[in-house]
Amino acid sequence: MSVQYDLHSHSTASDGSLRPSELVRLAKLRHIDVLALTDHDNIDGIREAQLEAGKVGLHLVAGAEISVSWGRSETIHIIGLNLDIDNPILLKGLQRLCEFRQWRSEEIGRRLAKKHIEGAWEGARAFAKGNIIGRVHFARFLVEQGHAKDMKQVFKRYLVQGKPGYVPGDWATLEDALDWIHRAGGQAVIAHPARYRLSATRLRQLLGEFQELGGSALEVVSGSHSRDEIQHMAQLCCGCGLRASVGSDYHGPENPYMDMGKLPAMPTICVPVWESPAWSSSREVQQAASAPDTLPLAL
Repeated sequence: MSVQYDLHSHSTASDGSLRPSELVRLAKLRHIDVLALTDHDNIDGIREAQLEAGKVGLHLVAGAEISVSWGRSETIHIIGLNLDIDNPILLKGLQRLCEFRQWRSEEIGRRLAKKHIEGAWEGARAFAKGNIIGRVHFARFLVEQGHAKDMKQVFKRYLVQGKPGYVPGDWATLEDALDWIHRAGGQAVIAHPARYRLSATRLRQLLGEFQELGGSALEVVSGSHSRDEIQHMAQLCCGCGLRASVGSDYHGPENPYMDMGKLPAMPTICVPVWESPAWSSSREVQQAASAPDTLPLAL
């Protein structure tokens, strides 16, 4: 029986809509054997997820999705997998990013207020179930208030560069993000690389810098990648010697296009990140895969 991996998911600790324990139970129901919880710029949900994973027989990988400012103005996301969540250097770095996220959310509210959209910060805060208020929470508020018909339209009208609610990121450098991950004993993965819409030259530059800093893998199979993009990223992995990762980027049932347990298989030309010598023992993973399904169906 093959082991099913999902190494990119979110909970209410950032901008997901399920609690960490609920996310773990859903993963088990969807026949995921190895799940990484990778909330944005924090690890607040890991302990709850670990506790639930132990109850249901699922292998939980401690992770985080770290926001990086790279190049002229690009924001890149780097996933850290198998992190020591007590590492002080990692914790200090993530704390700085969370402080910026707090300021950014307040600034988004102020900028939207200048466009006569009052109460946006308070509205977004009501949608946030954890400590982080992200753009997704603003988007949900703006849809609820009738400023746009759906989340995609909200971002296009209000939250991307050049629009009223856009605030530039002041994130980690690529060097800092990988340093935090490595000091915490983890492996670094570039998340959903096709989403950045980089030119071929810029993407090669990113991959080169990432490798020089000790980066491990590229997220080849992603909930936001088309099948053609998966094949292209697989070829890039092989060409530059990176390993490959797979992740749904699941945020909750309101985003069915990034669902859990429905990803296509990783191309066979790839070497998976979980085959790295640094990965957790195969015995633990196989135990997770063979654990009985004894979960209640309700979340």
